[in-house]
Amino acid sequence: MLPSVPSRRSDRRVVSLALPGVQPLDLFGPMEVFDAATRWLRARGDARPGYRCVLVGPQRELTTGVGVVVVTEPLRSLRGPLDTVLVGGAPEFIERTFEPAILRWLRRRAARARRVASICTGAFVLAEAGLLDGRRATTHWMATEQLRARFPEVTVEADALYVEDGPIHSSAGVTAGIDLALALVERDLGHEAALAVAQGLVMFLHRPGGQSQFSAALKQPTPSHAPLRRVRAEVLERPAGDHRVEGLARRAGMSPRHFARVFAEQTGETPARFVQRVRVERARSLLEQGGLGVDAVAEQVGFGSAETMRRAFMRVLGVGPSSYRARFHASGSG
Repeated sequence: MLPSVPSRRSDRRVVSLALPGVQPLDLFGPMEVFDAATRWLRARGDARPGYRCVLVGPQRELTTGVGVVVVTEPLRSLRGPLDTVLVGGAPEFIERTFEPAILRWLRRRAARARRVASICTGAFVLAEAGLLDGRRATTHWMATEQLRARFPEVTVEADALYVEDGPIHSSAGVTAGIDLALALVERDLGHEAALAVAQGLVMFLHRPGGQSQFSAALKQPTPSHAPLRRVRAEVLERPAGDHRVEGLARRAGMSPRHFARVFAEQTGETPARFVQRVRVERARSLLEQGGLGVDAVAEQVGFGSAETMRRAFMRVLGVGPSSYRARFHASGSG
């Protein structure tokens, strides 16, 4: 861990808006990332601007969603330019309407800040302020339908970890705000800084924004048909197996056509798409661990060739396996 350091006038000011009931990790997770980046700069004598984090709120003391009371700076006390405005969320934000004074403050500050970002259901605050109108955004997967219904002018990307649309950023549930903050640090200070921060926080470098919010097993509803549950479990246990539709159907005791139809009806996706996602997920894990090249990983998870795996990665994650390994392997080595 690096020692705390005093802020400089040149540091970028990061303001986190705390509203009553907010989830503390939404507030402090991203702030820890920005603070760690500043400490990394100071420790190496890097003269580039770091970050100065400020917690603001509509009242001096407010209670978070876990009952912890935090002390904030008054909204009206802020003077001068802001770099980044962060807005955390809470489950009740899905249905809550917010005070006009808060929305006016947010619109005014957003117009002057370099960027604005929401964490989890903080997207509902940005949406009510009109900051997401005509833009793409995401939020916690359990709230995407409500966001779409309440604010039809927002294009909701339901499965993304985080989304950037111009100066407006949004992230999915809770820890995805840390991924987004790491992405912003990487943009400001480069890959080396983001990697150092991730290692200091004992985590892998940030996940790509297009990555699914949850694993292949969690994303898919569990089939009610017992043979389908058994076949699904086999795929999760042995991704590299022969999981062509014909073989899966035979193990389920069904015709290929009937199997494919029932699987899609009960899980919401085709067998081939499910197998592909499971293999991508396993390949991601191996690439993050290091020790195996792309060709070896492709063979081990059942893709057969690096090119087949590359196409699958691009479809599922929006990044190729070589780039993923270079950026997200824990040591940062390619």
